[in-house]
Amino acid sequence: MKELIDPFQRKIEYLRVSVTDKCNYRCGYCMPEQGVHPEGNHTEYLSFDELTRVIKAFTELGVKKVRLTGGEPLVRKGLADFAANLSALPGLVDIALSTNAHHLDKHAAALAPSVNRVNISIDSLNANKFNHITRGGDLVKVMAGIDAALAHGMKPVKLNMVVMKGTNDNEIEAMVDFGIQKGVEVRFIETMPIGPAGVSMMDQHYPADKILKRVREHVGSDLIPSSSRTHDGPARNYLIAGTDAKIGVISAVSQHFCETCNRVRLTARGFLALCLGQEDGVDLRAPLRAGVTDEELRQVIIDAIAKKPERHFFNENVHNIEFRQMVSLGG
Repeated sequence: MKELIDPFQRKIEYLRVSVTDKCNYRCGYCMPEQGVHPEGNHTEYLSFDELTRVIKAFTELGVKKVRLTGGEPLVRKGLADFAANLSALPGLVDIALSTNAHHLDKHAAALAPSVNRVNISIDSLNANKFNHITRGGDLVKVMAGIDAALAHGMKPVKLNMVVMKGTNDNEIEAMVDFGIQKGVEVRFIETMPIGPAGVSMMDQHYPADKILKRVREHVGSDLIPSSSRTHDGPARNYLIAGTDAKIGVISAVSQHFCETCNRVRLTARGFLALCLGQEDGVDLRAPLRAGVTDEELRQVIIDAIAKKPERHFFNENVHNIEFRQMVSLGG
């Protein structure tokens, strides 16, 4: 079987798939307040059949892990059936979901047989502040979604908090305690200069090293680096000494992890983004709809991976990626 090896000898085994760029929330670092399509134009998404065909081609080239993202993936109807069909693909051993969890309580039971684990975005434990950050989000619904994921055996459940200086950085310790209480992993994420929304919020950037220092002081014990990379992705994970609790930091800006990058991203409109921080990519929708064979589709993917850049350049020039929206890239 062919494998996907990029020019820097990184083996590509992980595909993030955005099924929609619509979202019922409007988090400031991700999406403009009016949405990405205020005129209501959500046409030209790949169908679930087209997405399945692309994912199948990737699995035939050695990809083992798929993450379903958005926008908010649960606003697209039929997601559970789509995930069930993916779970039957040979070679695909891990299906994950990233969600704001607003609708998860309604869908967890249907998703659980196919989706191994779930990452949930939650940037505050204060209902009013959460509503402000998300521009209308409902913390009660998110909490119900977390409980539903745990009740239906999605494991691990990870909580993602984008730390913003002056907005929610005073809740770092509270989020650690909440994770310990719920028995879930908490991951603290640096703001990233992606899209006009992300670039405009870089004055609120809070670096990972300061986060870790705060966590150490709060728990009063060492943080033990986790050696497992099975589900860590870009996170640096740590066990809290004397507990089973784990926290992680994703430091894309202050300490990039490009040398171990094993992932690419497929947008809902069929654009294969090779790097979150650069514009490199290839349109897969056009050849799909032009009638390429499965073998030709695999070759298009192989040729695309040959263009994957070595690293992003967030620090050097944050404005070179202003044209992109985080919500369209799936994070």
